[in-house]
Amino acid sequence: MATQTDRPSTRGTETDGRNGEQKNLWTSMLGSVASGKRLPEKNLLVLGGTAEGQREFLEALSASESSKSQDRQALPPVANNFALGYTYYDVLDADQDDTLARVSLYLLSQPSGEFASLIAPLLTPETIPNTALIILLDWTTPHLWLRELWTWVQVLEEVMGQTESSARHEMEDLMTSWKERGRGGAALNLDGTPSATAADNEGSLPLGPGEWVEPLGLPLAVVCQNAQKMEFLEKSKGWKEPDFDTVLQYLRTILLRHGASLIYTSQNASSQLPSLIHSTLGITSLLKREPLKHNVIDRDKIVVPPNWDSWGKIRVLGGSFDAEQISKGWSEDIKLPIGSQPRSLDELQEQKSEGRESDATLPDESAIARYEDWCRDPNSGGLAVVDSAMEDGSAVGTESEDAQEFLERQLKILEAFKSKVSEKAADSSLLSSQRRGELIEEKSVNEHIGPVQFNMGGIQVDADDMLQRLKDRNGQALEGDETPPEPESPVGNISKEYDNEQLQNFFSGLMNRTAGAADSPRQ
Repeated sequence: MATQTDRPSTRGTETDGRNGEQKNLWTSMLGSVASGKRLPEKNLLVLGGTAEGQREFLEALSASESSKSQDRQALPPVANNFALGYTYYDVLDADQDDTLARVSLYLLSQPSGEFASLIAPLLTPETIPNTALIILLDWTTPHLWLRELWTWVQVLEEVMGQTESSARHEMEDLMTSWKERGRGGAALNLDGTPSATAADNEGSLPLGPGEWVEPLGLPLAVVCQNAQKMEFLEKSKGWKEPDFDTVLQYLRTILLRHGASLIYTSQNASSQLPSLIHSTLGITSLLKREPLKHNVIDRDKIVVPPNWDSWGKIRVLGGSFDAEQISKGWSEDIKLPIGSQPRSLDELQEQKSEGRESDATLPDESAIARYEDWCRDPNSGGLAVVDSAMEDGSAVGTESEDAQEFLERQLKILEAFKSKVSEKAADSSLLSSQRRGELIEEKSVNEHIGPVQFNMGGIQVDADDMLQRLKDRNGQALEGDETPPEPESPVGNISKEYDNEQLQNFFSGLMNRTAGAADSPRQ
């Protein structure tokens, strides 16, 4: 007997053909709905920064108008402690109801060429148009910025060498279109939307000197985090306003060669970071357009969009900065073979003096060497050369001694002082014990023999008391008139009224009387 589950469906068998048609219909309907609800996928390759700095970047990038409310969008966990990390977030529209896109972030902290094999598979002809590069810098180490940028460019060179030829062709086409974005009369705006003036203009503005000389294959944005530390550099390390301008001039000149954008972010204030990154990825709001505004005036809120900057705008900041020379120096730096390290200005000058450098590679053509010779580690004194800080342009800071060496030397001094104090304490203790023993011995002898007394004319006289009285009398005689006379004793008054002969006769008669009384027989 067949069970209920084994019983075939009579309705299914009767309308097998119709069910088949309905199945195809539902499949097509569900497929169309699923494709309509599928989110556009964007990719960000985040290079540099610490694990905490990358989390701060994600929080600043995903910040929205609803971040202050209680229903803030919960961020997914960030896995960025080892090798290539990953996380994602959803970009919401202005009304917070519609999701515009899902952004996947691939995070890499260590600039090692060994990770190139992990990044290369992410760059395919399908993902390249929806991918952007981010390099994180930090205001705690501004002296390392150019070297860090150079290191990441070297890593990207290795990545490009491991990508397929079709992906490289797609990168070339992408860079060609990016050179025209945001320019007057261009067919596309910065965010990739059609330009309103494209029909009225036949072409865009030509490229200026030093622009888009070395494109990296993907749109690049450099984010300088913790701009609030600029105040610390100014108050504690001797930085001045022209020094911050010089750092900005170096960055803008170098990034101009790659067609990159630049932005400063701070933990104390909001920034245009979401607008810059989202427009770079082509994510635009359907309800509210937020135009990206450049800012090169507020030193902690710098925003330099791509295709906006030029050498003329960089020179406006003033100073003795030579944009053309730094641009050529950077081109020489990135030509160094992969795996090598940029040399310092002293090393380059030494090699030039020894005749080991050709005329094509002069020492002053290295942008990294010139920058690092000018800007030192803030923890070791700040700037090496600050023209505005001192009239002669000499160094501002002083070299500090190593903390461990200083503490070790101080420890030796303290131990020597401690041993010296211990020796003095031991000597004083020994001396005091000896004196204490002498006093105890003298006291015991005095207690044993008792006071020294003798009988003088029938009067018991204490020898110690008599000696002390004589010492006091002699001391008063030596002091003379300086010490006021003490009150005279009755014995002194008697000695003044009677002379010595009378006193002698008195005591002699007294003694004779006593002796005669002793010799007479008792009655």
